[in-house]
Formats: sequence, structure tokens, C-alpha cells
Amino acid sequence: MSKLCRAFLLAGLGLASVLSTSAYAQTSTTKRLAKHIDRMDFALQGAYVSHSSVNGTNYLHEKVDQSVSTTFGALVQLRYTIKPPVGFEFNWNYSRSTQTYVRSKEGTLTVQATPNEFTGGYVYHGPEIAGIMTFASAGVGSTDYKPTRFGGVGLLPQWRLTYYYGFGGEMPVFTPNIGIRVQFRQAFHKAPDFGANYLQIEKQNTTIEPAFGFYVHF
Repeated sequence: MSKLCRAFLLAGLGLASVLSTSAYAQTSTTKRLAKHIDRMDFALQGAYVSHSSVNGTNYLHEKVDQSVSTTFGALVQLRYTIKPPVGFEFNWNYSRSTQTYVRSKEGTLTVQATPNEFTGGYVYHGPEIAGIMTFASAGVGSTDYKPTRFGGVGLLPQWRLTYYYGFGGEMPVFTPNIGIRVQFRQAFHKAPDFGANYLQIEKQNTTIEPAFGFYVHF
């Protein structure tokens, strides 16, 4: 065999080895990616949002009663199940509400705001009951209270540390990967004062959020 033929043969074998290794690596990466995607699901739900009323005294020793309008919002969830029964979730909860502050000396102030909850936590998948897969969750994050352009009376946005827990159930209804999810959530954070010391009472606010919607399991 001539030197040129041997050179072409060696080059061909080297190229085949590289391509084979590359194809194996791509296949392995694709399988790992598919494995992670199979563990995820996405849910879009509507939520009924009800806040507790609180009261306290500001720095002027003035009594402040704070209440929040009941409203509806959207709850978006992305979950990743490591292996049953343990998983993680990310939540985005959006709504629009009116904060009402009644001050004993200055009267009533109303502030329109859009609370955005960004939280993450653990999900425990419980037993199946009558075809319904049960779950419970708990986690932490923050809620961004952003005053609206025209109803925010010039106040500043404010972040509040937020804790939550929830429980509920889900079941497939259309296909094995698409179904409905129903849950009850409760979140806790300090009542917003938008950085205004005359509204600051440092009281804990509770939010109750029953939610219903659909999920897609990838």
C-alpha cells in the first residue's frame, strides 16, 4: 500500500472516530436533556386573592387601619420533580388591588398597586385518591408591590419577604400529559407601606389564594 493510501486510510479512521464520539456525546446530551424535561410541568391558574386587614400605630403615634380589596389574579407555576415524591416549584402570582389606609388624624388614603409574588419552594407529591394526585408545597421568596401609574399617588415600589404554603390535587383530563390542578395557598408578609413612614405599622399580612387551572406535563 502506498504512503498516500495509508495516509488517507488513517485520516479516514480518525475522522470516523471523531464523528462517532461526537454523535455519542450528542446522543448522550440529548437523552439527559429529555430526562430533565420529562420531570417538568407548567401550570396556568386563576386565583381568588383575599387579604387580611391589619392595624397599628405609625411613628407619629397615629392609629392606621389598613385593608386591601379582594381581587382575582393569575398564578403561573413551573415544577420539577426530581423523583416521586420530592420536587421543586417556581411561582409567579400577579394581581391588582387597592390598599386603603385610614389614619385617625389625616383621613383615608387609597393606593392602587400590582403585587407580583416571586417564590420558590419544595413540593411533596402525596398519594393518589380517587384518581387525584395530591400534593403539598412550601417555600419563600418576595412580593413586589408596584403602585400603578395613575392610582399609586406617587408612592414608590416596595419588596416584601414572603413565605407560603399550599396543598391541592391534580388529575389528567384531556391526555395523560394535560389536566386540571386545584389548590389552596396562603402567603405571609409584612403589610406594604411603600416606604412612607406615615403608613408604616410593621404588621404581618396574610393572603388566602384558592386557585384553579390547567397544567401541562412535558
